[in-house]
Amino acid sequence: MLPREITQENEKRILSEYACLCENSKGRAIYETPCDIRTDFQRDRDRIIHCNAFRRLKHKTQVFLIPKSDHYRTRLTHTLEVSQIARTIARALRLNEDLTEAIALGHDLGHTPFGHDGERMLQKLYPEGDFRHYKQSVRVVDKIERDGKGLNLTAEVRDGILCHTNMTAMTLEGVAVKFADKIGYLNHDIEDAIRGSVLEADDLPENVKRVLGDTKSERINTLVADLVANSGNGELRYSDEIQAAHDELRTFMFETVYYSETINREKDKACHIVEFLFHYYMKNKDAMPDLYVRLAEQDGTETAVCDFISCMTDEYAIDLFKDLCIPKQWIAVRG
Repeated sequence: MLPREITQENEKRILSEYACLCENSKGRAIYETPCDIRTDFQRDRDRIIHCNAFRRLKHKTQVFLIPKSDHYRTRLTHTLEVSQIARTIARALRLNEDLTEAIALGHDLGHTPFGHDGERMLQKLYPEGDFRHYKQSVRVVDKIERDGKGLNLTAEVRDGILCHTNMTAMTLEGVAVKFADKIGYLNHDIEDAIRGSVLEADDLPENVKRVLGDTKSERINTLVADLVANSGNGELRYSDEIQAAHDELRTFMFETVYYSETINREKDKACHIVEFLFHYYMKNKDAMPDLYVRLAEQDGTETAVCDFISCMTDEYAIDLFKDLCIPKQWIAVRG
């Protein structure tokens, strides 16, 4: 038997009846000959890790804009933490860990520069397109990567990426990533907020500390353990007590951190950059790289401009803004 076939046989022996077996995948939009060694979900994971959009995540905002310290999260480190949490959940519930990992690694590929502030600005500028980072992540893997050819991912990975925020995925692996995403960002953002003097550890609600724990590690462990203990019959869920504490923590974080004056102090500047770039390239679409000019011809200028901006890192957007708006210093050259 080929290594891939052995893996697929092992899936049938080991995984839960509710897991998505690779051999039962709905497949790719364009058929490809199977790999001898890797399953299709493993190939999807590898394609995501090796794509340009994945590498750019290291220079995209998680919460703090362009942090100077090396220890603040970026969109890339968030993605890696979500992947690890999701894999732990999948392994404990005997779900397909390869599928879970591929979804987790790809879930934020379409995120804009400057985090959710950049996303909200593009939503405002392009309301008809209903710009959402999870929809854009699917567009990245379908139409932008590989110079417009796309990654041709399996239906289950694409669905999990699309549904990681608000919708329910077709697989429990996709649902596991949705839980892991919230577990990840709530807890690592607390750590960054404390590092950035936005929070003190004692500021967390007493009930949250009592039920979930005092440290990041304790809280993550409590949430994952409770999810594993209370899930079953094709459904993932917390106990009522843990769900209530999770929701209380989420409300606290939005009120105290995500919408805080300290975090949002530079938000208007970041949004202005996104707005300026949008209007500039709407008037000068041919100034975009060739890929986005082609996408403008195929899907419309507004869509292509959103594609171009959403693929930018924070630093690239700032440098481009400076190049377009700030006069260059005149240097005299003697003959």
